[in-house]
Amino acid sequence: MKKIMITLVTGLMAVVLVACGGNEENTEATNDNKAKTAETDQQKEQQKQMEEMQKKLEEQQVDENKTVAIVNDKEILGSDYNIALASVQGQMQLMGQDPTSKEAAEQAKNQTIDSLVGQTLLLQEADKKSYKASEADINKQLEEIKKQFKTEKEFEAALKQSGINMKTLETQIADDIKLKQYIEKEAPTGKITDEEIKQMYDQYAEQAKSAGQEAPKLEEVKPQIEQSLHQQKQQEKLAQHAEELKKNAMIDIKI
Repeated sequence: MKKIMITLVTGLMAVVLVACGGNEENTEATNDNKAKTAETDQQKEQQKQMEEMQKKLEEQQVDENKTVAIVNDKEILGSDYNIALASVQGQMQLMGQDPTSKEAAEQAKNQTIDSLVGQTLLLQEADKKSYKASEADINKQLEEIKKQFKTEKEFEAALKQSGINMKTLETQIADDIKLKQYIEKEAPTGKITDEEIKQMYDQYAEQAKSAGQEAPKLEEVKPQIEQSLHQQKQQEKLAQHAEELKKNAMIDIKI
């Protein structure tokens, strides 16, 4: 699990009192010192809150070797569950939800299990239809990920913080490639229309206006909107396929 660390830097201040105008200078220095102390205290409190939040989130994890579900004789382990759970928890936080509450924790667990079961079924179906990820495709995507980091050392540190090793990452990349192949062949999303793009842009522009911001011109963001709509339709197709596959699957939830 990735931990967020905040480094607090505290400086020392020397206040020199002089006979003439000493009171005024002392007042200014004292106020400045109080402001710095308040800022440091606030940072410490924020760090404490984040550490407490992280601890509560990690308490929702399960043993890495525990079988959390069996899907058509395929075991889903706690290690996979914990990675998927962290993603769900992060999404909740981005949406302003508190994933540590009892209700949210149960929701996160159910959402994580449902996602893992659906993904397992889709991958099993992709394997049946002989979809494969070549070593070249895996390496290409791996290099794209590495480009996000300045050095190899930073990349390795990020892997360690995320709780996954290189083998696990390569497996996830291969699964992602197979799923993309599967959906493109078995359930193509079709062409995104200009009307759909305009509709999403209008919603985005309205939100920007409500926030007192000016939205960029449609032509400037059209490629991004088209890609977003394409991904959204792909996710919907995958979800539909997963639900269909569940009807004839042997699924045993263990948590």
